[in-house]
Amino acid sequence: MTNPTVIQTSLDPEEGAAGAGRRPSIAARIGAMGQNRIGALLLLGTTLAAIIWANVSLGSYQTFWQTHLMVGIGDLHLDFTLHALVNDALMAVFFFTVGLEVRREFAIGELTSWSRALVPVAAAIAGLVVPALLFVLIARGSGNEQAWGAVISSDTAFLVGALALIGPRVPGRLRVFLLALAVVDDIGALSIIALVYTEHFTPLPLLIAAAGLAGVYFTRYLPSGRGPVYASLAIVVWLAFLASGVHPTLAGVAIALLVPVYRPNRSDVERALELARTFRQSPNTEYARAAANSLRESISINERLQSAYAPYVAYVILPLFALANAGVVLNPEVLAGAAGSTLTWGVVVGLVVGKLLGVFGSSAVLRRLKIGELGAGLTLDRVLGGAAVCGIGFTISLFIVDLAIDDELAQNEARVGVLAASVVAFVLATIIFRISDAVRPDDDSGQTLARPVDPARDHVLGNPYAPYTIVEYGDFQCGFCLKASGSILEVRDVLGDRLRYVWRHAPLVQIHPNALAAAEATEAAAAQGGFFDFARALFDDQDNQRPSDIIRIADDLGLDLERFEKDLISAEVTGRVRDDMLDAEAMNITAVPTLFINGRRHSGPYDARSLLRALTNATDTPVV
Repeated sequence: MTNPTVIQTSLDPEEGAAGAGRRPSIAARIGAMGQNRIGALLLLGTTLAAIIWANVSLGSYQTFWQTHLMVGIGDLHLDFTLHALVNDALMAVFFFTVGLEVRREFAIGELTSWSRALVPVAAAIAGLVVPALLFVLIARGSGNEQAWGAVISSDTAFLVGALALIGPRVPGRLRVFLLALAVVDDIGALSIIALVYTEHFTPLPLLIAAAGLAGVYFTRYLPSGRGPVYASLAIVVWLAFLASGVHPTLAGVAIALLVPVYRPNRSDVERALELARTFRQSPNTEYARAAANSLRESISINERLQSAYAPYVAYVILPLFALANAGVVLNPEVLAGAAGSTLTWGVVVGLVVGKLLGVFGSSAVLRRLKIGELGAGLTLDRVLGGAAVCGIGFTISLFIVDLAIDDELAQNEARVGVLAASVVAFVLATIIFRISDAVRPDDDSGQTLARPVDPARDHVLGNPYAPYTIVEYGDFQCGFCLKASGSILEVRDVLGDRLRYVWRHAPLVQIHPNALAAAEATEAAAAQGGFFDFARALFDDQDNQRPSDIIRIADDLGLDLERFEKDLISAEVTGRVRDDMLDAEAMNITAVPTLFINGRRHSGPYDARSLLRALTNATDTPVV
């Protein structure tokens, strides 16, 4: 009999040295929460610094940011203030990273499947429209109704950072939902900046920009030296946007949407591995460079650029933007004026109430109508907290205030509204998340299968509608999962069609380097009806699950290799595995194998006799 201390679903600290069942939270794979948290705190710190600076010495604050910089040769020169340099040049890099994320989500991310994307897309659209309508209703007659764009967009950086700071105990599914929503939100905000807040339009430079963008697209076909070409063309496109009157930050988005994104190709990965082995056998500079270049090229330039620029955006660009734009005077006279200003209240109500009603209301209606899917663990109380966080509209709100309002006093009132709305939204979201966590009983957390078995979606071995069910969350490189699956098959020999066995993925990505690839390979095999055959082949050889081994297994099983390799890098396969991992996180699964017997979590040994006993206890009916 298997030692119970080894197979406990909540792993015992004294587990064996191999640590085969231990893994960190799945949320760690979905996002770099530490960087988001630090970035949000740094953004908050520079915001406070700007406010203090402006209130201690408004003159020096304004004088500093109005300092002129001139760059050029002879008659060709650019004249910028420091403020414009931050808002027009550095923020183009920020919008470039936003564009990269948009491109990725539509190519291989959460927005590839319409059924998967329906709820966050609808929530984002409602979150754009409702705040704008509320703002116009409240600010009507103030003369600043045109500034409605200041309340439409959530601040993605603050949103993700706030979720890391104050989010619920299990934020993974909510974070994916909010990031998908934020992508659509950003598209709406960028479109409005281009269409509504472009005052002086000169079409001719856009022809130069179009030629530059065409060059960006075709640069992907260069055999080498693409980096300098991308950089040179990006500067040309940015200058052309600047000359056209279209806000130059949109050049960053246009360029990003043309940068290629793809899942790593098996042949590229194999070539990188071969070069790395060659370097290991004959270490020299030439082989080292070739191996490094091959490894780098196996990852799409979109993802490489996101990784490269993310720290600069989080730690430099956004904090500088806050320092240059958040300097609001907060003396009693200004606060009194803002308190009585319909512009200020329009911003506050638009962001806090509008986002809450738009995002939460649309999600609740779609759920009520059973249209779209929120996913296991993402209940409406979680969505309510996420909708409250969306009321933090800091970066783009301040950005549009600067574009839409000319009067300095009105700008000040609008900025007070943005800051006040961000604080209120943060506090409101904190309260909602704390209440949401408090009302969830700890003793039942994760004890019930979060997503019921769906024969049309799940991988079911046996009668899909059998009276007894065992669901296993596992990892194809985990030795304990091999033993558990063997025991379950023994139980099937006893019960026959009265038992259905369901496999769901929970790969130990920090322990088993090939586990995620193995899980995705079984999903690619499932498209040809070979899920359990492929899974058994993986269990039979747990030490050899590299890309070449995966292709060999597919060939041995007689699968269509061309279709298999195409499915292997598809967004659908990635999404299936990720959904299971998010479900596992929602149920606080911290070890594998984790078994659910007739929908309830199983604790204890998982040999065949123990499982038969557990099935009897689950139904109060002898199973044999």
